[in-house]
Amino acid sequence: MNTEPCTSGLGENAVMITRVTDRQWHALDDDLVVGRGHAQHRPDGRLFVSIDAWHDAAFDRLAEAMLAELPAPLYTVVDEADVELTAGWRRAGFTVRRREWEYAVPTDPRVTGLEAVLPPSGVTIVPAGQADESLLRAVDRAIRDEVEASVGWQSMPAEVIARPEGDIIVDPSKYAVASAPDRYLSLIRVVTVNRRPRIGLIAVRAGEQRHGIARALLAHALGTLHHSGFATAWTEVQESNHAASALFEGIGARPMSSNLELVR
Repeated sequence: MNTEPCTSGLGENAVMITRVTDRQWHALDDDLVVGRGHAQHRPDGRLFVSIDAWHDAAFDRLAEAMLAELPAPLYTVVDEADVELTAGWRRAGFTVRRREWEYAVPTDPRVTGLEAVLPPSGVTIVPAGQADESLLRAVDRAIRDEVEASVGWQSMPAEVIARPEGDIIVDPSKYAVASAPDRYLSLIRVVTVNRRPRIGLIAVRAGEQRHGIARALLAHALGTLHHSGFATAWTEVQESNHAASALFEGIGARPMSSNLELVR
């Protein structure tokens, strides 16, 4: 445990910056915790940091202590509407790397216009929980390799689901897929937390794009949610991913908020 005094003015008492674990820090003002900092590796290997502080001074001192000990590059994600938090990270030397829009996605096929959408000839939809794990992992790996070879996997929405080291598919039951007779062509992952279904990933093999597969898979996933009583799903789309934005906006999805990914 490392403790560092600070006199950056949260009253008469000095602020103490304390590293409580390997990647967790506290800011103390007269033994009262007035800020917390945390660092964690995301599944894609990048190191993300976060700070929750009562005062700018506590934030700045936590940032200073964390940046002195953590290896670059460092990343963080903030709600763009949180002007104070964004300003704090900018003071610490972070700059905007990308913007993600959070969309509210209707599930009712009468609203989305997906009621009559079917997969192309020779392609079938395998519902979530019924996919063959080996084929699922194979298409996930193939898609990741294709994305990495082009725009880079880091251009995809930030993944926050922890998984065992080296594993790709966290929970196969969360994936529905579009299948050809001998292999899977596309996948979609839907995770529901606190009655809030989130489309975490929808992707199609490079050679199978622009044939309506993604639209058919989305129709299936949203229809399943609608029949389960969910009126709305959520998803995040990087601002520069015009194809994904067009896909969701074309079925009536509405942008509700935006997140900034910052890097230092």
